[in-house]
Amino acid sequence: MAESFSYETFLSPFTHRYGSEAMRRVWSEAHKRRLWRRVWLALAEAECDAGLVSTDQLADLRAHADDVNIERALEIEVEIKHDLMAELRAFAEQCPVGGGVLHLGATSMDIEDNADALRLRDSLDLLNSKLQSLLRSFATQIEKYADTPTIAFTHLQPAEPTTVGYRLAQYGQDLLTDFEEVTRVRRKIRGKGFKGAVGTSASFTALLAGAGMSAAELEARAMTILGLDVYRVTTQTYPRKQDWLALNALAGPAGTLYKFAFDLRFLQSPPIGEWAEPFGAKQVGSSAMPFKRNPIDAEKIDSLARYLAALPRAAWDNAAHSLLERTLDDSANRRIILPEAFLAADELLMTARKLIEGLVVDESAAARNLAAYGVFAGTEQLLMELGR
Repeated sequence: MAESFSYETFLSPFTHRYGSEAMRRVWSEAHKRRLWRRVWLALAEAECDAGLVSTDQLADLRAHADDVNIERALEIEVEIKHDLMAELRAFAEQCPVGGGVLHLGATSMDIEDNADALRLRDSLDLLNSKLQSLLRSFATQIEKYADTPTIAFTHLQPAEPTTVGYRLAQYGQDLLTDFEEVTRVRRKIRGKGFKGAVGTSASFTALLAGAGMSAAELEARAMTILGLDVYRVTTQTYPRKQDWLALNALAGPAGTLYKFAFDLRFLQSPPIGEWAEPFGAKQVGSSAMPFKRNPIDAEKIDSLARYLAALPRAAWDNAAHSLLERTLDDSANRRIILPEAFLAADELLMTARKLIEGLVVDESAAARNLAAYGVFAGTEQLLMELGR
């Protein structure tokens, strides 16, 4: 954990325990503010093309775009009670030549929602890469155990023979579906664009009068700089359904990995004893019962997956309950559900890869169970023959 953290105050488990440093950086306060500045700069570049911002002003803004001073911005926020406008003032203070043209024609959500779209896109890219790696790990184990016989269970009762590889292929197939959905949602991520207070572009239309550039052209130029597609129709915000779609896409692999981990926990129990998660040489199974080998990583997957599965509902409420052109009742929970959903998904994928790559398959236990219950597997074939 970073030394700057205070142990005398609350720290989220996502601050240090769950998720990767790369994902935490995407959702960090400093990165968010750098993205805000990137969006302001893109708007200023487009407005420079329209003759509204001089090249000297633009150069001044570019020179200070990465000089985020969170302490100064927080000082300003104490006074004005608005985090984005506080960052705007802190940025403007650093730019004596160009600071006055920052945010020209924009509303706060022109900046925030485009920055959030960039964070959604970058986070989905990180998860997509991990999903691909996890699929490759599953493929390796599916092939390795393709011909390893085991007894299948239905209703938690011994049923008929299958193979370990075929059982693993069930999770792999679902993960492939999840990967396809995450990829689809990633391709559809769009920013709000620059449409002002209620999405009509009225402020930019007035600003550009006589400039030889339309509001739509200004928006297209700025969004090209940002590398984002844009919603054609917005209110003060981009459609909050986008958040719901993104979190729903994350809930997909969470469900798949929940089942994988849940099944592993059952198969690791001593009466079955066919599978086990990897166990470190110095790992402690239980403080009171050190002989135990608890499936703690599988249990962590199930715990985090339950939490992640609950988050799309909050995003649904944000989309459904946003009255008319926008209400602010989404703001506070979005600061929580978006980063935590991605960090939870990140941790799930990393832990699942550790489990599948280190999966212990006790073939002797599988053979023992097959011998005990496999004798009944021929009953289906016998019944079919009798029915002829």
